[in-house]
Amino acid sequence: MNFQAVRSIYMFEMARMRRTLVQSIVAPVLSTSLYFVIFGAAIGSRITEIDGVSYGSFIVPGLIMLSILTESISNSSFAIYFPKFTGTIFEVMSAPVSFVEILLGYVGAAATKSIIIGTIILATASFFVDINIAHPLVMALFLVLTSVSFSLFGFILGIWADGWEKLTIVPILVIMPLTFLGGTFYSISMLPPTWQTISLFNPVVYLVSGFRWSFYENADVSVAASLGMTISFLVACLLIVRWIFKTGYKLRS
Repeated sequence: MNFQAVRSIYMFEMARMRRTLVQSIVAPVLSTSLYFVIFGAAIGSRITEIDGVSYGSFIVPGLIMLSILTESISNSSFAIYFPKFTGTIFEVMSAPVSFVEILLGYVGAAATKSIIIGTIILATASFFVDINIAHPLVMALFLVLTSVSFSLFGFILGIWADGWEKLTIVPILVIMPLTFLGGTFYSISMLPPTWQTISLFNPVVYLVSGFRWSFYENADVSVAASLGMTISFLVACLLIVRWIFKTGYKLRS
């Protein structure tokens, strides 16, 4: 394992976050805080509690997950797409580093950024509502697994995309709707039975549900199912990345 190579890629990506601090940290935290204030004030005045939890507190895990998903995909996809766009990816590919080391550097940095943002949002939300983390270790596990999984997905997206339009079309047209329909602002038990069944085909439901359970022990699906879905997605992304580097898909001209 070439730890120096991993450290170089990782530190380079983390340095980019420091150079663009407003865009990387302040903007997502501010936008999520606005979601919290608007939804908490507008809907919270009409829905006082869900499963014994105040609505303002109930939406906190969903908002954190929303931010983690979008930021993980955005950070990792741009991190690998930009070297492709400029041609510097070929220098990395020709260096004596394996795909594991490249992956650890790029995906590790993207996941770290997402975890930092999620932690800041959690701390910010605590100023507005009372937050009780019933299972902090489970919360940390879901936070890390989700950040890594969707950073891997963003890495795949960045390799697949051959233009800026493709880089943004999946997060906007696929991930964002799935997130909003995945129980971020509500419990799927509030939906009609037919829509509850349809919602179970949305993978984001499992992520939000498992993460919310770690806070309030309230879940739309079992924690085991949530954890299994997250790990399955992680493994699937790893297998796809392995295939990409093995075949050189869109990495070799």
